[in-house]
Amino acid sequence: MKTSVIITSFKEPKTIRRAIIAILPQLELNDELIVVAPDNETLNAAREISKKDNRVKLLKDKGNGKSAAMNLATKKAKGEILIWTDGDIYIKNNSVRELKYTFKNKKIGAVTGRPVSIDNRNNKLGYWGHVLADMAHEQRLKQSIKNKFLFCSGYLFAIRKKLMPRLPEQLLSEDGYISYLVYKKGYRIDYEPKAIAYITYPKNFKDWIKQKKRSVGGYNQIARLLNVKIRSFGKESSNFWKLFKYVRNLKELLWLGELFIARIYLWAVIYWDINIKKKKRKELWERVESTK
Repeated sequence: MKTSVIITSFKEPKTIRRAIIAILPQLELNDELIVVAPDNETLNAAREISKKDNRVKLLKDKGNGKSAAMNLATKKAKGEILIWTDGDIYIKNNSVRELKYTFKNKKIGAVTGRPVSIDNRNNKLGYWGHVLADMAHEQRLKQSIKNKFLFCSGYLFAIRKKLMPRLPEQLLSEDGYISYLVYKKGYRIDYEPKAIAYITYPKNFKDWIKQKKRSVGGYNQIARLLNVKIRSFGKESSNFWKLFKYVRNLKELLWLGELFIARIYLWAVIYWDINIKKKKRKELWERVESTK
């Protein structure tokens, strides 16, 4: 199956080269790698590689957000399988092959990879990143084994192009929206933990809130857009006790308690901004600098 790997990016000239170089050796001759970005800095950095490998193609979007960029890339992509990833991360060897192999099962509509933190666990925010990524891994693995619905990770996932919906530009969480619609069409979403995306998470609390407001708040938004119950503070809180197994010492126990308080604050901010003030995407989306 011809595959289009698509990197969505915005002002990431320092990391886009690493992302491309990690992917290229994994592509077959008839595959393509599309870099879509609104800024010249990122596209110029990618252009250096595209001159040496004609599988690398560049698209300039209008800067109307990630959903609009994904809609543009979907329209231009020639692959039967679309693999989505970001310009500020990089993927492990053979991740593309692992994702593609899953689609031999005709019942699979999408498959998600595994985000893995590369941050230092010996500081609070690094610890939070490791804990939340590891818990997400365990939840996806459990849901996959039971053939239950699970959400794709926006850091790395693949989908049959014929199932790729046109995305509303106001979306905060494109991966959640896509996952739910694939599932509603009667297809399974699978999990491939051997397809790994290496992630750098926020380095300060302000950026942590910005990032989580987009991701967690996106599920709140999808619930309202599609009139479904997807994710809530109550469901999240009921599973919080499971995080205690990641505690190795008293310091980490303290950090875990602070994480619980931070999540309460996060859900309050999300409820206020989305449900009460009804802010639009442009008001809610803020660039996270410390991950770049």
